[in-house]
Amino acid sequence: MSSTHGPRPDQWVKSTYSDGNGGQCIEWAPEHAAATGDYLVRDSKDPEGPHLSLTANQWAGLVAFARKNG
Repeated sequence: MSSTHGPRPDQWVKSTYSDGNGGQCIEWAPEHAAATGDYLVRDSKDPEGPHLSLTANQWAGLVAFARKNG
């Protein structure tokens, strides 16, 4: 997992596990993941800030954690 700046995908999607009240919001880039296998995640409140770059296994772990704790 790494935190990076730089080129961003065109399409970011808000996670269905995000808080609908404006807090705890993350976005991910599904088209980028499908094309590259690189799962990008960012804070929706800071779209110009850094994003995380996750492997498929790391992404699956994050989703499992959100399901269990969401």
